[in-house]
Amino acid sequence: MKIKISIPTSLNEITLEQYQRFISIAEKNEDNNFLQLKMLEIFCNVSLEIASNMSLKDVTEITANINEMFAKEYKLQTIFKLADTNFGFIPNLDEISLGEFTDLDNYFGKMDKLHNAMAVLYRPIIDKFRDKYSIQDYNGSITYCDVMKSMPMDVVFGAMVFFYNLSNELLISSLNFLETNPEVKALIDKHNSELSGDGLALTILSVKVMLEDLMKYQNFGLSLP
Repeated sequence: MKIKISIPTSLNEITLEQYQRFISIAEKNEDNNFLQLKMLEIFCNVSLEIASNMSLKDVTEITANINEMFAKEYKLQTIFKLADTNFGFIPNLDEISLGEFTDLDNYFGKMDKLHNAMAVLYRPIIDKFRDKYSIQDYNGSITYCDVMKSMPMDVVFGAMVFFYNLSNELLISSLNFLETNPEVKALIDKHNSELSGDGLALTILSVKVMLEDLMKYQNFGLSLP
């Protein structure tokens, strides 16, 4: 029986919601054959019955191509479009609000909350001139978190990689600063102790750990034969 399926050719055709669905299944299953069928079901929108009746050669070729897309490197996309709305990345991270930072701290590193994290980082553009733009004020991730489930995965991975690299740079520069400024390090250590483990130094380290944990999902369950 001949069937026609829609095979994504880039991560721009795979949504965050699809990726979250697959990861939630892959975390609980180690059966590669089953995961291949789920890849076809979720990313190609075919039923498990149809997928299981496809030739082994076709299944292997399609899932290998999808796997290659997840293994590529992606850069930060500051602007992307969903439906008729242009969403922009936070223009100036130096001016990030306490609310934005707190929510990012809560959501980043949790796969089931990744759409909430994206709703903190990206919001509708309200004004644009050449390469400059401004976005809507932040009123909580709930405003656009459901919308972000439809954002393409190349944009998501670009943001993930950006924060991973940013955290590494921040960690290195911060540790270098502490090493060359023992008085400052002593003050921060005292502050951490008074706050029972909370504080600047530990926050920097925890962000790095969270992002490293999140990055492992980029190929989780997708290294199939």
